[in-house]
Amino acid sequence: MILPLSFFQNPDVVSLARELIGKVLVTESEGIRTSGIIVETEAYRGSDDRACHAYNYRRTARTETMFKQGGHAYVYLCYGIHPLFNIVANSEGEPDAVLIRAVQPSDGIDRIRDRRQGIKDAKLASGPGCVTKALGIDRQQNGKLLIPSEGIWLEENRGLLKEFTIETRTRIGVDYAGEDAQRLWRFIISGNPFVSKP
Repeated sequence: MILPLSFFQNPDVVSLARELIGKVLVTESEGIRTSGIIVETEAYRGSDDRACHAYNYRRTARTETMFKQGGHAYVYLCYGIHPLFNIVANSEGEPDAVLIRAVQPSDGIDRIRDRRQGIKDAKLASGPGCVTKALGIDRQQNGKLLIPSEGIWLEENRGLLKEFTIETRTRIGVDYAGEDAQRLWRFIISGNPFVSKP
């Protein structure tokens, strides 16, 4: 079942980041479907989270997408090179987002391997820059709705992972955020080999 846009309009972005664990991120291009089970996420809240690009409602050309209604893709370049995929959360004007840090490839494995030539299977989509490469996500998806007609959407698990335990951790690479860097806003599937390595 495809997740409705209302699913992403949860006003509690931390809760949403946890609920996204185990869901399936899907892309489709040239008639080929690729997907991965979400095994790691991080929450970012614009109102009071110094680690968030839109902290204190900072509005820039880059963060403008974050102010859209939940259910849009926010894709930005890290270090000007690697596109990272986030899901905009909450209501319009509240710049919250969930970073998808790692997925366990499920559909279209051969296409994913082609995109990640020479990479071991456990590393195909382990890390946010690897997720976008594996699933063919780039800046062209920034601002798009997460619906099939846009070629990128999310689905329920379909029993791909029957049982799992979710662990909470601190986020990665946000030391600049002071005390906010200690927030336990990263969620992982315990023991999953596709979770990224700090």
